[in-house]
Amino acid sequence: MTTSTTSESSAAPPLLDLQALVVAVRRRRRLWCAMALLGLLVGAAVAVLMPPPPAAVTKVLVAHKEDQPNDTGTLIRTDVELLGTTRIADKALQSLKSPELPEDFMRDYRGTGLTNNLLQIDVTGDSDADAEARAKALADAFVADHVRRMQEAAKAEAKALRDQRDRMRDELAQVNKAIGGRSPESDPKASASIESHFAHRAELTSRIADFEQRAEEARMGTPRLIAGTQIVDAPRAVQHSLLRAAATNGAIGLVLGLVLGLAVAAVGTVVADRPVLRRDIAANLGASVIAELRRAPHRPAGLWQRRRIRAARERLTASLARTVRSSAEPVSLLELGCARSTSVIALNVARALAAEGPVVIIDGLPGPQLANRRPKPGDPTVVSGEHAAAVSHQERRLGVGSVAPGATWTDLQYLGTQTVLVVRAGHGSAAWLHTVARQLADQRIPVIGVVLIDPDPRDRTDGTLWDGLHTALRGQNERLARQNGTGRRRTERLPMWAARVPDSNQEAQ
Repeated sequence: MTTSTTSESSAAPPLLDLQALVVAVRRRRRLWCAMALLGLLVGAAVAVLMPPPPAAVTKVLVAHKEDQPNDTGTLIRTDVELLGTTRIADKALQSLKSPELPEDFMRDYRGTGLTNNLLQIDVTGDSDADAEARAKALADAFVADHVRRMQEAAKAEAKALRDQRDRMRDELAQVNKAIGGRSPESDPKASASIESHFAHRAELTSRIADFEQRAEEARMGTPRLIAGTQIVDAPRAVQHSLLRAAATNGAIGLVLGLVLGLAVAAVGTVVADRPVLRRDIAANLGASVIAELRRAPHRPAGLWQRRRIRAARERLTASLARTVRSSAEPVSLLELGCARSTSVIALNVARALAAEGPVVIIDGLPGPQLANRRPKPGDPTVVSGEHAAAVSHQERRLGVGSVAPGATWTDLQYLGTQTVLVVRAGHGSAAWLHTVARQLADQRIPVIGVVLIDPDPRDRTDGTLWDGLHTALRGQNERLARQNGTGRRRTERLPMWAARVPDSNQEAQ
């Protein structure tokens, strides 16, 4: 019991068949190629119809007192944020004598820290000259604000040092006064007190000199910072290349469109659940794929392609004619998604059988593929499904019908008691293929095999069923059981003539 359960679990189909998904997405290449092309055109159109506004750029070298070799860019990021304040914007607008609000002006420029001390300012304007003027005004306003802040910081630091120095001087004056008011005495305690005053005076003198030096350094360091903060790259207009912008936007649109197209194709494939592989179509119909043929190309084929197409049609015609000839009961061709190809196949098979006797094609197709065609000399007779009963039993009958949605299932018996399904890969959903197999079984119409139209040329799966009888073969086995006079069903599968075309370039009209 455990072994059987394990075998069934291992044989269970995967939740998502990646091979079938890849094949289905590849078959829908028109969709995602069209999406990619649309993205390319939209990207190029955006570059042409919505060109960027005139812009200018300038670079400012910013010196900081706290500059360190291991700085991670904190100071320049602070400068970038300060550039985006209303104070800088208002100063720039004042120099431009513009009535624009600072909040609106701030949306037209941005700062970027290139290095720890290099700031780039990008500005847009109504014209190149206006953008350059705005960039110049912004750079001057930022430099002036930075210099003012450095000067105020230096002044505050120097003032604090001088105030501390003055306090030290007052304390030193008191110590000098205490030393000067004492007379030399021989008392050891008095001598120790004088010595401590002298030591304190020396310490105060040293600290006063230190504060004096630090205040001078603070004052002398400001000119160096001021001189180090300057515009190193004069404002200049940014030249925009329409061709480069169109190419860049087109490439971005191409990639986005391709990704979106692939995603839509993949999701649509999973949702639609339309089998495209031979093994899946055979499993859903319960019948083996006995032949496959590609559809006719949309562009003219070359000489070597036409020869291969003709050879593929001849092999398929011979295989189906052999199948119909060996059958003692009328055979029909039922199409699903390929009415035109099925009508052509039926005509070719009927012409091949006409050498052995009269052949009549019973047209049960809903369209005008056979009914309104212009007959050629030597073509078989074509009658509509309403006149099928008038066909003589001495004439070989070949029915052509459809199992597409909307088909009348009870009329299929008059087309043939056995059938060959002509199915276009990827046309019908798995649920509809199950419906076709069930309806044919209920009508006691066994499926001899499946002719697959427009298969995937890279499909290497096996479309032949070897694992016993399926639902679509139920009518055939019941008929065989009645003919043998037994009440039991046979478990052997009738042999089929395999006419699988190995050529990947075979076509059907």
